[in-house]
Amino acid sequence: MRKDGSRFWANVVITALRDEAGHLRGFTKVTRDFTQRKQGEEALLLQVTNKLISSLDIRRLFIAISAGLRQVAPHKFAALAIYDPAIGKLRLHVLDASSAADLPREDQALLVEDSPAGEAFTSRQPLTVDRPEDLGRFSPEFTSRWIRAGLKSGCWLPLVNRGLSLGTLMVGRDREEAFADAEVHILMHVASQVALALDNAEAFRQVNELKDRLAEEKAYLEEELRTEYNFEEIVGDSPALRRALKQVEAVAPTDATALVLGETGTGKELIARAIHNLSARRGRTFVKINCAAIPSGLLESELFGHEKGAFTGAISQKIGRLELAHQGTLFLDEVGDIPLELQPKLLRALQEKEFERLGSTRTIPVNVRLIAATNRDLAQMVKDGRFRSDLYYRLRVFPIHVVPLRERTGDISLLVYHFVQKHARRMNKRIGVISPETMQAFERWAWPGNVRELENFVERAVILSSGPVLRAPLSELAVPAESTGQGTDPGTLEAAEREHILRVLSETHGVIAGPRGAAARLGLKRTTLNSKMRRLGINRQHYS
Repeated sequence: MRKDGSRFWANVVITALRDEAGHLRGFTKVTRDFTQRKQGEEALLLQVTNKLISSLDIRRLFIAISAGLRQVAPHKFAALAIYDPAIGKLRLHVLDASSAADLPREDQALLVEDSPAGEAFTSRQPLTVDRPEDLGRFSPEFTSRWIRAGLKSGCWLPLVNRGLSLGTLMVGRDREEAFADAEVHILMHVASQVALALDNAEAFRQVNELKDRLAEEKAYLEEELRTEYNFEEIVGDSPALRRALKQVEAVAPTDATALVLGETGTGKELIARAIHNLSARRGRTFVKINCAAIPSGLLESELFGHEKGAFTGAISQKIGRLELAHQGTLFLDEVGDIPLELQPKLLRALQEKEFERLGSTRTIPVNVRLIAATNRDLAQMVKDGRFRSDLYYRLRVFPIHVVPLRERTGDISLLVYHFVQKHARRMNKRIGVISPETMQAFERWAWPGNVRELENFVERAVILSSGPVLRAPLSELAVPAESTGQGTDPGTLEAAEREHILRVLSETHGVIAGPRGAAARLGLKRTTLNSKMRRLGINRQHYS
């Protein structure tokens, strides 16, 4: 402390004064002010610390350590020996050895019990060697290499952080007694910062590895959930369904036209939505149009739009579904019901990517991804001249067959549980028990209306259930097992389907359309039910 009360860093040497007899007579004291040197050392240490702590990548960290050491303590050789618990040895990482070519390089493993690095690591105390002969207690091979490299003194400093010994930092020079106590003290400060930086870098590496692994696991689990359990609201795990979903995954990233084939009620629209949601167009609009539900005279206007006054009743301009789907996906459901005279205009719009509204001559460019679906045999319709072959082949770029529910009976239990929970939640009911007899009845039935019919039936069962057990009207499913199509010929299945439709028609007193009609009970569209009735030879006289 100075006379004015200010403090300063000092180096003080006190020497005892003794007389000829050896008695203590006093002391001499020499004080040297080295504030500037201390401030320089602190600034240098701070600079080195900042470099080290900011380097989280291990390779960049080694470069920062080497650069920092050259500033703090000039040397001929420097290395890190980091303990590897997997092998129980110290792994050498050379930092600077431009003029010490005979010393070990990267990937060398040092024994803990037979090297200066191991002694400093074990004792957690700095080790200084002032001359080559002081290395006699260590490995002769190490000593000979040390001498051949021209090194004469060295300092090994333990790397300790949070009570854990990580390894050692080694600095070597080509002159004897090169490390004074003051310099060792500075190097210990550097070593503590190196240990902290190594610990941080290792933690950063582990976090990055964990993050990458979690990302991979998340992607894998999402893939499993989509393809095996609930692919875009599609419930099931049967091989037939999985094959269809693999096809969806294959075609979705492309812009190819997909044709979804399958019976009514099998979930063709869900397949189309899954393709859209997995495509690059998922952020744009998914526009659907049911070609069977719109009168043929209005379908052209629905698809392409019209200008005001284009026809009687066109009191304003209308944008068509094709234009609405620009940059998105257009889903044409029941594409087999498109009138033959409208098919050339649709084909031109798909091929040329442009069209005109009704009553207009202005060409409108459009970029849509088309997905079509049908329950009809389009190939047969082409042969019969009821569907254009050029449009058929344009639509059939990538066909996806969705199998009927009777061919994926293993999915019925999953679907039943899914629909029970869905409708019970909507009706604020708690239904958790489905008897084995009920489930067996579900699995025996052929379900001509497929998943749509199954859901409607389950919804009706939920309405009838007042407790925790599902009460299903099983009398509606009372068809002998040999009539369900399980291992029988198509004629038997057709007979079962005809019997089921007749029973429902009788219960609805011949009413087909409307919320209480047979089509709704069967989970079918009115047009589909009429088509089935014609195919099965069902006339009014059979159920009236």
